Amino acid sequence: MLAIRLDKELEERLSEAAKRAGRTKTSFARKAIEEYIEDIEDIAAAEEAMRQHDPAKTISVAELRKELGLDD
Repeated sequence: MLAIRLDKELEERLSEAAKRAGRTKTSFARKAIEEYIEDIEDIAAAEEAMRQHDPAKTISVAELRKELGLDD
């Protein structure tokens, strides 16, 4: 269970957004939090991939096209 306090302006924005979407404030907030967490996880995965990148394994687009048989 999570309880959060929102300032008046944010509470009003949440209410309006939920109303426009035809959802409850709770379901709207839950979905927003879920999507935000997914974004943060994606960013963390991309940062980890960047840390593990080996420039020696980089090939050019021309080399990739040749490997995939796309050079005609």
